[in-house]
Amino acid sequence: MPIKTKTSVLALTLASLIGSSAFATPVHLPLHSPSEPTVYKAESVSEKANALFETIFMENVMASPISQTHLGIKTDYGQWDERGEEADAQDLARTKKHLKQLAQINPSQLDVQTRLSYDLLKQKLEQGIEDHQWRYHSYPVNQMYGGHSMVASFLINQHQITDISDAKAYISRLNGVPKYLEQLEAALEIRAKKGIIAPKFVFPHVLSGSKNIITGQPFDSGEDSALWADFKRKVEALSIAGSDKQQLLADAKRALTTKVEPAYTQLISYITALETKADTRDGVWKLPQGEAYYDNALARTTTTSMTANQIHELGLAEVARIHSEMRDIMKQVNFKGDLQAFFKFMREDKQFYYPATDEGREAYLSEAITLIDTMSSRLDEVFNVKPQAPMIVKRVEAFREKSAGKAFYNQPSPDGTRPGTYYANLYDMEAMPKYQMEALAYHEGTPGHHMQIAIAQELEGVPKFRKFGGYTAYIEGWGLYSEYFPKEMGFYSDPYSDFGRLAMELWRSCRLVVDTGMHAKKWTREESINYYVDNTPNAKSDAVKMVERHVVMPSQATAYKVGMLKILALREQAKKSLGSKFDIREFHTLVLQNGPLPLDILENQVDLWVAEKS
Repeated sequence: MPIKTKTSVLALTLASLIGSSAFATPVHLPLHSPSEPTVYKAESVSEKANALFETIFMENVMASPISQTHLGIKTDYGQWDERGEEADAQDLARTKKHLKQLAQINPSQLDVQTRLSYDLLKQKLEQGIEDHQWRYHSYPVNQMYGGHSMVASFLINQHQITDISDAKAYISRLNGVPKYLEQLEAALEIRAKKGIIAPKFVFPHVLSGSKNIITGQPFDSGEDSALWADFKRKVEALSIAGSDKQQLLADAKRALTTKVEPAYTQLISYITALETKADTRDGVWKLPQGEAYYDNALARTTTTSMTANQIHELGLAEVARIHSEMRDIMKQVNFKGDLQAFFKFMREDKQFYYPATDEGREAYLSEAITLIDTMSSRLDEVFNVKPQAPMIVKRVEAFREKSAGKAFYNQPSPDGTRPGTYYANLYDMEAMPKYQMEALAYHEGTPGHHMQIAIAQELEGVPKFRKFGGYTAYIEGWGLYSEYFPKEMGFYSDPYSDFGRLAMELWRSCRLVVDTGMHAKKWTREESINYYVDNTPNAKSDAVKMVERHVVMPSQATAYKVGMLKILALREQAKKSLGSKFDIREFHTLVLQNGPLPLDILENQVDLWVAEKS
């Protein structure tokens, strides 16, 4: 049955904006019927095309040991990816080869689902070639991600040990750390010579994270280091002879002390020297051809041709709207004072926070699990399809929690050996208020990222590049939309929790303003932090982390609101056209059944669905 919404007028108003030329994608793909069977038809050209799609996907996977591990493939289980100019050249050559192979297919002879795959892959390959010019416009080490932290987080979270050979592969990767970090250092040096160096604030985070990895046993006294503790735990769980375990532990300890520690010591020395060349300019406008790079980044992230200024203005309008809805909640709870006073109350009142103790953190995780379990019990009301893969809730590991984001999701392995994981960062409990728990759990877990990503991986009759690929506006748009529609199901019954939902949406709206402010309008770091502090109830530590994220991931944070508004507008358009024939479960299936899509292609799918049901 249709679900009533209080935002229909808003969504229909947004529909006119989102349907305008401002949201038109740079590359338009043909219409495809969403009702067409996803099973490949027995047509030789379509079969040939689908075989090529798989070949292209697997060639890319097999060129990346890291990607293999993510997918549960153990062919190169003891190796790291190659990086550097030679590896970049090989990637480009492979992409050009794949595009030539694809050109041998006659798209007019393909069935509907295969034609959609063809068009998506063609666009992806063409954009990969176009974007090769921007390959150095990034910061390979920063507080959010980078080779320095990836080594540990990858081994701990992705490298499974089920037998002796897996353990030896882990040790092989430890022994391969020096080469990997040498290549990372070379990548940083190339960028430095081009004037592409991260701002000063990044370096203390990177140095701290790198030092954390080689702190503790067997590097020094005290508790076990993160890697040593992980390897010991995984080996102890094996059903093998005690002598074999001891040999594996001895080999791992030797690799850690003779390979990993010197490699990180060298990287720390280099990063320390590079820090002296850094400045305090934060926006990508400072980079070579920075404006063109940012325009391209926005186009790729949002899958639209919205300008930086259009995105900025959209953000300002959304901030004003949500502030108005927050004032309504202030009336509900009989708060006396203005919105800033209410923000201060929500930031500082102890009733809204778990204590910063082990017990408090365990209580947070327990409540997050309860929220997700409760939502999962009611999914049949709004979904016809659900993922098979399980999901767990974990605290972000200590070695990276100081600089990591407040929450994120890691996808499950396709073979079912690794569940989807919702990570909650409990380093600063004042940045994790109780009133935001619902929205955060729905976004990262169910019905958000876990539903969408796990379902995509489990789709049948869809090429792997679509199952495991993604469009940020679609993925994060679905995550933010998943925070919203539970309200229509009766969730967020506590006004403070509903305020938390609005606070999360407000945060994403501010991102539109600040990301474009920093990278296109040359806002300073302090101006950007102050905008969050003045316009949201979040802790200042949240604002600092978010601004630092904008700096190292330009455009990424604009995807959430752009994607969510598009999905919401398409839903409202469909409801208006179909009336009593509209079924929210069918709509959600439609959005999810083809995996991630550019926003204009998603609109095509909805338009055809509406036409067929009318």
